[in-house]
Parts: sequence; C-alpha cells; structure tokens
Amino acid sequence: MGLRFQQLKKLWLLYLFLLFFAFFMFAISINLYVASIQSADSELRHPKPPPKRRSLWPHKNIVAHYIGRGDIFGNMTADDYNINLFQPVQGEGSEGRPVVVPPRDRFRMQRFFRLNSFNLLASDRIPLNRTLKDYRTLECRGKKYASSLPSTSVIIVFHNEAWSVLLRTITSVINRSPRSLLKEIILVDDASDRIYLKRQLESYIKVLSVPTKIFRMKKRSGLVPARLLGAENARGDVLTFLDAHCECSRGWLEPLLGRIKENRNVVICPVIDIISDDNFSYTKSFENHWGAFNWQLSFRWFSSERKRQTSVSKDSTAPIATPAMAGGLFAIDRKYFYEMGSYDSNMRVWGGENVEMSFRIWQCGGRVEISPCSHVGHVFRSSTPYTFPGGMSEVLTDNLARAATVWMDDWQYFVMLYTHGLSLGVKDKVNVTERVALREKLQCKPFSWYLEHIWPEHFFPAPDRFFGKIIWLDGETECAQAYSKHMKSLPGRDLSREWKRAFEEIDSQSEQLLALIDLDRDKCLRPLKEDVPRSSLSPVTVGDCTSHAQTMDMFVITHKGQIMTNDNVCLTYRQPKLGVIKMLKNRNATASNVMLTQCASDSSQLWTYNMDTQQISHRDSKLCLTLKAATNARLQKIEKVVLSMECNFQDITQKWGFVPLPWRI
Repeated sequence: MGLRFQQLKKLWLLYLFLLFFAFFMFAISINLYVASIQSADSELRHPKPPPKRRSLWPHKNIVAHYIGRGDIFGNMTADDYNINLFQPVQGEGSEGRPVVVPPRDRFRMQRFFRLNSFNLLASDRIPLNRTLKDYRTLECRGKKYASSLPSTSVIIVFHNEAWSVLLRTITSVINRSPRSLLKEIILVDDASDRIYLKRQLESYIKVLSVPTKIFRMKKRSGLVPARLLGAENARGDVLTFLDAHCECSRGWLEPLLGRIKENRNVVICPVIDIISDDNFSYTKSFENHWGAFNWQLSFRWFSSERKRQTSVSKDSTAPIATPAMAGGLFAIDRKYFYEMGSYDSNMRVWGGENVEMSFRIWQCGGRVEISPCSHVGHVFRSSTPYTFPGGMSEVLTDNLARAATVWMDDWQYFVMLYTHGLSLGVKDKVNVTERVALREKLQCKPFSWYLEHIWPEHFFPAPDRFFGKIIWLDGETECAQAYSKHMKSLPGRDLSREWKRAFEEIDSQSEQLLALIDLDRDKCLRPLKEDVPRSSLSPVTVGDCTSHAQTMDMFVITHKGQIMTNDNVCLTYRQPKLGVIKMLKNRNATASNVMLTQCASDSSQLWTYNMDTQQISHRDSKLCLTLKAATNARLQKIEKVVLSMECNFQDITQKWGFVPLPWRI
C-alpha cells in the first residue's frame, strides 16, 4: 500500500509541473502577440526610411584578407585591424609559463588569432617586462667574457606587428643587455598600415632608456631591403638582427659579441627557443643542434653531434658550426657585413636570403656558428598572416633561383629540376651578374668544397653517389627485364658486392633504363603514406613511379651503403623482438621492420647490394628487403610493405633495381 501511494504522489507532482509549464508558455505567447501588434501599429504611424540601394547592411570596410581557409569569423574590419587590445595582467606568463585566456573571451581569441597567426589575446595579457628563467647551462652561467666587447646596434624589422609582441621584444633587449654594449635599437617599419604603429609607437620609443630610432620604408619591400636600411643607419661595431616577435633571455648578448671579438669573420646565432603561438609559453630548445636545408632549399634543424669551434671537445660552451642559419636572429661585424656583400638586394620580401648568406659566408672564408650560451625565444607561427607582393610562390622561387645560380655550381640544376615552381628556364630570368662578380672578387670556394668540408653528412647527390629511383624487379616490365638481363651478363659479378661497382654499371645503362621505365606499370620504393613527417617513423612500400609529394620516392645512396632521401631521411632496419626474429627467418612476419627515419651514424642504416641476385640486404642482420602483404594493427587492414626477411635468391619479391635520374648538366 505504501509503495502504491508513493507512485501516485510522483505522478501527481509531475501533473502539477506540466500544468504550470503549460500556463507559463501560454503567458509568453500572449505577451509576444501583443508586442507584435504594438510594433506593427508603431511602424504605420512612424514609417522607417527606405533602405539604401547599395547595401542592406551597415557598411564596414574590409581592410585585410588573410592567407588560409575562410571560416565563420569572416574578414577583419578596420576596427579589428587597428585596435590595440594590450591590457597586461600582473604575473601572467611569468617565468615563461603559458597564458590561459578566460572562457568568456574564447570567441574573440579565435577571431583575433588570424590577425597575426598567433594568440593575440594571450600576448596582450603578458606584461612587457615578463620574467623568464635563466635558460643557460651552469657552464654558460660561469663563463667569463672579455671586458672590452664591441658595441652593437640591434636591428628589428616589423610589418603590421602586434603592439604587445613588438614592445616585449624591445623591452627584453633593453632589460637583458648590458647598457655599455647596447649602442642603439633600430626599428624598420616595412610599410605597416596599422594606426598604433605610427605616432603612438614614435611617442613610446622617445622615452626609452636606450636610444631607439625608427625608419620607415615608403612601400612594402620585404626583409632584405628593410634590414639593409637599418644597417645603413647603424653605428654599432656589430649588427645584431632580430625578428619583431622575440624575447631575449638572460645573458643572451655577451656570447655573441664575445665570439665576434675572437674572430670577426664569424656570423654567430643564438639558440632559438620556442614561444608558443597558442599560449605564449617559453620552451627551452636543445643546445646541440644545427641547421641545413632540404632538396628544395627549405631550412631544417638537425640534432646530431657536430664538431665545436674549440679543440677541447668537452667544452660545452663552445659554438657549434652550422652549415646554414635560420636567418632571423644573428650577429655579424658591421664592416665584415659589407665586405662580404651584405645581402642580395634583389631578393624580394622574404625567403632564401638565409641560405644565400650561409653559402656566401662559408664558401668565401667565413664561418657560421650557433652559440649554446645565448638563448632567444621566437614565436613560431604555422602560417604567415601577410600576403606577399608579387605572389608568395613566385617570390620564393625567384629568390631560391638567385641563390642556387650564384653559389651551387652543378647542384643548381638539381634544385631547378626537383623544386616545385622552378625549372631550368627560371635560371635565365634572374640577373645575378653582380653577385657572380662578387663571388669572383672574394675568390670563393666551389659548392663541392662546401658539401665535402662543411656538411659531409649531407643527403644531396654527388658524383660518387647514386641518385634515382629504386624499382621492384617484377620481371614483367621492359625496364625490369632490361635491368636484370644486364646484371646477369656481367663478368665476375658474383665477386663484387661493392656499391661503387654497382654505381658504375648502373650509370653505364642510365639512358636505356630511363627510356624504358614506365611510370604507371613499374613499381618504385616509397613511403607508405604520402604525407610523411620527417621526424616520425614511416613504413615503406612500392607504388607508381610518378612523383611523390615530398620527393621521397627518389633516393641517394652513398658508397658506404646508406640509402637516403629528402629531408635527411634514411632507410633503416629496426631490430625486432626475439619472437619476431624467428618469424622473419621462417618468412612469416606480419609487421614491418624496415622504416624511413632520420639519418644517423648507425649500422642499422647500412645496406649491401648483390648484383648477381639483385638483392638489397642489411649489412649486419644479412636479411633481404622483401615486398610482402602485412597487417596494419592500428587500421586492421592488409597493406603491401617492405620488410627485411631471410634471403632467397629465387624469391621475386626480393629483386630490386636502380634507375638513375639526371641531377646535373
């Protein structure tokens, strides 16, 4: 009885709730109906003026269009474009900690992110003088420098930079640089059109404790002309170039000036730490890294061991020689800057100038180094928020063509042939007469010397290396048949398994093989995935011999047997677990043990080639590259992958050939 009473009570309460809700909605409906009648009557007595014919909506000028996908936020208006949202919050971002934007501002945060391609609202919450940790090692903190270091002019180029980011860069330079060494700060405005970067900025720099000047380009010209303008007006002994979105950490300047005092022919760079574009956290980078470039001359960072400047190998404070510099942050003796040809003034906007200067300094007797004791944070953006006058692709390709034509000798043709947007015809469109004359005047070394002595671990083609495609010899295509026939006809073929001998035989048949290869029918070695992050492991497969999106279907093979491709990626044997080894010998493996990964001085990346059986085998394990169907554990599907398995000279899935491709003229 008690249970039934409780059930009836619940039903009665539910009935009362629904009744109350019905009366509530009825009252709202009556209210809206009465309001609509009053509104209609008001419009009859006071009619609105007719709308303007040009637009049915309030007029807003669209002043900026940004590179990237369109989205719900639309283009930026004049108010958005010129507003200065800087409202620092005490303690925000201190010690390099991340900034959390309040939930109520998340929509505005996303909208204004696209204005500068970083989280503007997060930056605007950080004080200009935010504190940072001391990111130097203990050895660097204890290092002593000469008392009479040269003075420097810090040159900062900006274009429509955010107020808080630009001023935090300036403030960090002033607060963390010895006053006796900081001669001046030179700002160069590359034709910005944001209002707060005009009189407001000019008024601000007048009260700074360090002499600060601002020069303005008459039209948007780009990084090179703007930096040249700053250098022309500099008075310091050393020119220190910084980007406009940096933060200098403690002790950043002395190591740069100290090294230039030791050797004026050195271009010295700081360790570039990472400031997040999302929350502006400051993350220390690994000191022992250096820079180079890929086949398309795009700058890349590497982290393998390199020889330091000093003969004392255990001196962790000594600078590290780097084949190339990122280009945004570096210091150079002012007179030496002009002696070496400053910048190529015909390079437009941005891109390629860092590679050109790296080639020029090294090949003409100087050095490019990174000081592990100097740390400067830099906001790394995933995309540029600015348009390129003349078009991004055209500007970049023209700049790269200029650098390659002047400094790369035979290798310029390799860049022209295998860089999207470039061709051999571009070489004739760029006038580099003055830069070629500069190279002759400075009596610079050839590019082959640069590769041999400055970057011996490079992954570019060379006269003593193979460059081309690795094809699977299925015995059906004309190219595969011609290759196998030639190899089997060689006298004494079973006596030599040296790569050098293989290169000679392959090169002798290059024209025939290149003519016979069928891009659709022949199958070439390539990554399993089209989009391969160069820092991750990627399984290997075979596919059509058409161009790979990242040119990773073309390989360079050294005489030691290292099989490399673009972006310093190598074919690598991964030592499997004990249980898998038995499966490999029994030819029952279902998971790949061959990967494309970062090159290293490791025996896991050394291979041999048997011209008699056309097998590629791993030097240590003696297992052969084999094409096999394997199960992708994550996707639960069957894929063709390349494994290393027990060798069998009769197995057609272990037959591989090489088709050389042209890379020089």
